[in-house]
Amino acid sequence: MTELSLTQYLLIALVFVWSGFVRSGLAFGGAVLSLPFLLLIHNDPLVYLPIISVHLLVFSSLTIWMNNRRRAVPSAPGDGVRPEGTVDWTYLRKILAIMIVPKLIGVFGLITLPSAVMSSIIFVIVSVYAVSYILNRPFRSKSPFVDTVFLMLGGYISGTSLIGAPLIIAVVAQHLPKERLRDTLFALWFILVTIKMAAFIWAGIDLQLIHHLWLLPCAAVGHMLGLWFHDHMLKSEPRMFFRFLGVVLLVVSSLGLWRGLAG
Repeated sequence: MTELSLTQYLLIALVFVWSGFVRSGLAFGGAVLSLPFLLLIHNDPLVYLPIISVHLLVFSSLTIWMNNRRRAVPSAPGDGVRPEGTVDWTYLRKILAIMIVPKLIGVFGLITLPSAVMSSIIFVIVSVYAVSYILNRPFRSKSPFVDTVFLMLGGYISGTSLIGAPLIIAVVAQHLPKERLRDTLFALWFILVTIKMAAFIWAGIDLQLIHHLWLLPCAAVGHMLGLWFHDHMLKSEPRMFFRFLGVVLLVVSSLGLWRGLAG
């Protein structure tokens, strides 16, 4: 990113604040809700995905550790009874068994496809998600077969661009209580992103390590705001937020597709 202007750097910093905010506030979206903006600034997914991946590894593990540390206090003084952890590891192993092969296929596709093609795929996928938010018809799974299809597609898309979360959440949210949903998802993202980071290193992709020095604090600011937002969102109706978000994403993705076709 050395050839970018100061304005572009400032815009990227703001997007990473947004990325940290939605990741901790919604338990997903650090990539799917920020990549369209980032690609409008500099159209190369492989520049941003290693940075987003490292941020997810840091903040997902930190959130899980902090939440389990708070819950590791006995429910009453002297009774010795400790509450369950915030991650459902049994269910996590079950869905990983379904997702792992499509995930690896997706990682291979990311490494071999040209950046322009990968950007177009990302914009199309985000546009579909945006329309589902606007119409208040998020993806829903109603059978074990559809569950498996959604998880496999989500694993593949996660492998290509880290934006398969809405499909995965369509399944997971129906099988886990809300108090264990976010941290179980964070544990899942951690595992999936670790696989992707290993592929980046194996393929010799630039991890943009120097840019972590200034983008990690930006994401941390967003992360703290997102934690505050998450607590308030659980007490209110998030429908209007998602509808507004869908409109913004649809506009940005449409602009990205138009620019790609025009170029």
